[in-house]
Amino acid sequence: MKLDVDLRDLELLSATAEEGTLTAAAERLFVSQPALSQRLTRLEDRLGMQLFDRRGRRLVPNAAGRRLLVAARHVLGELESAGRDLREMRDGRDRYVRFTAQCSTTYQWLPPVLRAFRERHPDAEVRIEQVPGDAPVPALLADRVDVALVTKPDPEMDRVSLTRLFDDEMVAVVPAGHPWAARPHVSAGDFADAHLLLYDVYDQNRIPSTPLPLPHGARPARISTVPVMTDLLVELVAGGQGVTVLPCWAAAPYTASRGLALVPLGPDPLTRTWYVATRRGPQPPHLSAFVAELTAGLTPPAPAAR
Repeated sequence: MKLDVDLRDLELLSATAEEGTLTAAAERLFVSQPALSQRLTRLEDRLGMQLFDRRGRRLVPNAAGRRLLVAARHVLGELESAGRDLREMRDGRDRYVRFTAQCSTTYQWLPPVLRAFRERHPDAEVRIEQVPGDAPVPALLADRVDVALVTKPDPEMDRVSLTRLFDDEMVAVVPAGHPWAARPHVSAGDFADAHLLLYDVYDQNRIPSTPLPLPHGARPARISTVPVMTDLLVELVAGGQGVTVLPCWAAAPYTASRGLALVPLGPDPLTRTWYVATRRGPQPPHLSAFVAELTAGLTPPAPAAR
């Protein structure tokens, strides 16, 4: 099936999904509501399927709409990034590092790294980027970011340069009063009654889906996903809405302030390795310097207590 869509169609799809109504989307796009409604009708007619379901007064993307929305956000984000980069090149201000971190939106460790980097390269700038689908390796290959902190396997990992940092244990994160908190570890069977909260990159309706970060054979009673926002995930767990599984390094800063416990997954550690990833080939000095600061500044977490 060849998609008959243009840039305005993608802008319509993104704005309507985010605003929830055609009226609000039309205001955002500076067009009339009838014109936007007609454009959506023509788009759905060309595709031969609806993209939104009506729930009360709101328009909610259905399965087809969600799939096209992934592509729309990727295209629109790439165009925005390209425009910004071209402006920087035009103005002679292209000494920057576009950085992203996978599986984590917590950056308590970043300020010391930035300070050390700025002392050595005061004319360079570090930009924190969010990439669609929590997938930094494709973003690296597409030149949307320059440096990425990665841990999840990716089919294209062999196409980038990886600097190994440390092994990190995956742990269950639960409130301190949860029955699991007193255990030396949890097993696959313990998840049978659990409401598991995960980043939406683990949505099993996605194609292809990302394997769940669980012990082999674990089948949670219920799985809910949230945006890739560690603070949100942690607050939901602290509020008793469910349990989650995170890398120990990402979860450890929250244990004391949110009253959480980290519980190993099984008698033997279930680990992932963190890497600094860059594109292959020679790198500008400021990029190499930033990678060096990350490598020196990031330290492995203490293993989860058993």
